[in-house]
Amino acid sequence: MRSGVLLKMFGLCVLAGVLVAALLLPMATGAGAMVNQTTHAMSRMSSSLAKQEMPQVSTVTDRNGKPIAHFFKDYRVETRPDQIADTMKAAITAVEDKRFWHHGGVDWHGTIRALATNIGSGETAQGASTITQQYVKNYLVHVTATNELEAEQAKETTIARKLREAKIAVELERTMSKEEILTGYLNVVPFGNQTFGVGAAAQTYFGTTPDKLTIAQAALLAAVVNQPGSLNPNSNPQDALARRNLVIDLMADNNNDIRITKEDAEIAKQEPLGVLSPLGRPPNGCVGIGDGTTDGFFCTYVRDYLERYGIDTDKLKVGGYTIRTTLDRTASDAAKQAAQKQVPTQTEGIANAMSVVEPGKDKHKVRALVANRDFGNDSSKGQTAYDIVSRVQPFGAGSIYKIFTAGAALERGMDIYDTIDVPASYTSRIYKNGLAPYTVHNADGVRPGPRTLQMALATSPNTGFVALLERVGLNNAVDMAAKLGMRKSINGVNALGSTLKDDGSNGPSLGDSIKRHNNGAFTLGFTPTSVLELSNVAATIMSDGVYCPPTPIEEIKDRYGNPVPLNEPGCEQAVSPAVATALAQGLSKDDTEGTSRAAAQAVQWTRPMIGKTGTTQEHKSAAFLAATPQMAGAVLTYSDGKRPQGICDGGGDAPPYLCGDGNIYGGKVPARTWFDAMTKIHSGLPTVPLPGTPAPPPAQGPPPGAPTP
Repeated sequence: MRSGVLLKMFGLCVLAGVLVAALLLPMATGAGAMVNQTTHAMSRMSSSLAKQEMPQVSTVTDRNGKPIAHFFKDYRVETRPDQIADTMKAAITAVEDKRFWHHGGVDWHGTIRALATNIGSGETAQGASTITQQYVKNYLVHVTATNELEAEQAKETTIARKLREAKIAVELERTMSKEEILTGYLNVVPFGNQTFGVGAAAQTYFGTTPDKLTIAQAALLAAVVNQPGSLNPNSNPQDALARRNLVIDLMADNNNDIRITKEDAEIAKQEPLGVLSPLGRPPNGCVGIGDGTTDGFFCTYVRDYLERYGIDTDKLKVGGYTIRTTLDRTASDAAKQAAQKQVPTQTEGIANAMSVVEPGKDKHKVRALVANRDFGNDSSKGQTAYDIVSRVQPFGAGSIYKIFTAGAALERGMDIYDTIDVPASYTSRIYKNGLAPYTVHNADGVRPGPRTLQMALATSPNTGFVALLERVGLNNAVDMAAKLGMRKSINGVNALGSTLKDDGSNGPSLGDSIKRHNNGAFTLGFTPTSVLELSNVAATIMSDGVYCPPTPIEEIKDRYGNPVPLNEPGCEQAVSPAVATALAQGLSKDDTEGTSRAAAQAVQWTRPMIGKTGTTQEHKSAAFLAATPQMAGAVLTYSDGKRPQGICDGGGDAPPYLCGDGNIYGGKVPARTWFDAMTKIHSGLPTVPLPGTPAPPPAQGPPPGAPTP
């Protein structure tokens, strides 16, 4: 027994001697030489510590700068020295390093005391680490380490680690002020509950900022630092309270450089812990943000967009970016309310998704991405964590795709007032249904008879558009869809992810497949569709034929406030202004003489607009695409259950329901959703004429000689 104690004493004395030799005789042989072999690395580390390049929370905001989501590896809010209350500085130095303001990085008095204590207890040399040394260790563990193995190596109790910490600590004391070192430590140290640094801890536990921490609050945070797991104030309040009161007593010690009075200490000890329940740490990522209803789909789109164009998720979680998005809270709230009004959140098997995009010739800004479903992981509450708004869904938009056939016809010289035939049924001479002839009929209520292309778009006869597709060519209609906006969705999958345009990945795009199989049903909109892409088609038409990728980004700044560019694709003149103008005029009758007339009248809509409804053959989905010159939007209502069925319109205020055969149309739930939302979104905006609308004649003055009124 005695020999074991002697061996431990010898080992600890060797450790002390090595530390002294390494720190005071850096050019000596032995341990000093070992340390100097890593001098360059240590200098780099101390330089990095001095700059305090720590992982930072990235914040996503709406267009007005209000935060909507946070991404982080560690929840940390970096804080300057002047943003930390003296109470916090007093608490942490009192309990962790009362000689902090006087030592040079290594506290020899404390080290010798710790060695003596450890010898007496027979345990391995530990303790006596100064705040400067703890700063080094925590930085190595929580910032420098790239994996769990490196983190464990930075914490292991070895002579080599002690030497490294001590060496860097001494160098830090030469390059940084005491305030800077204390602030760096308070920014990196863990406070439990996935919270790092005093800025985040003040928010997590008390919903405040570090400059406003009271004596009791600061003491609790300083107490938690010792053992964040076992002193968790939520799970172990009694031990946390005891440790907090011990810290308060230490803060009143007369030997402290920053101290409180005995009277203040006694008052503070009587206060309850006062910890928030639930804790104030924000959700990490897109689930659970805001009220969990409107922002999740938009957040997911932003994350995927950044991933694709230059900031992957790993960078996002540590970079400290501020990402101001295009999200318009007014538009988003209005769209969400409208989607839920038509299809309540927990309606079984039916989703109702809406996208809103602002037209423009330099950007198409995404203003809202919502659904009747809430964004989350609890399906029993009608939630989904899958992006059902921006990504391609397995159901089509129906007759909305007739826009692309009409666009191809206009591009080849047709006029919106030219007449097309509309028979009761039509058997194609070119397209097949497998090996059988391809015969189509019109929907109920669509009368046969010739009409202008403009009125055909409003009344949507199937027979007339299949015949028109034969004239303009399937390939040209598919290409027109791609030009106007049915391009690669954000998820990057080839056939289903690229709605119509080949993205260069393995396998053909969906558009190529349609061309190869000569599928004339394309004009009836059976293909998988993205709601966001549909709304961007309307934005392209309203932008004189200028296509811009829909973007959710206004600006990005790094942690220092510098602009961060993204490698975003630019805009292009997809179709001529003349074609876009003609198409806008061709689509201008839907709300007054077409299939969305009833929905428009229900909200007393009077603004000039373009619109097109669509319904798939089995009524499993229906859609509405429409726009004014100021705002474009699309709605897709579809069966989202495991066994998709036809959807029946409830009529009146009754919600839709699954019914087997189905009777829903784009002019019902989808159009009602669009008009409800857009009425609110356009409130206060001026009425703007559609492109190509003749200007009103100038006001005439009174004739010569007329009496003055």
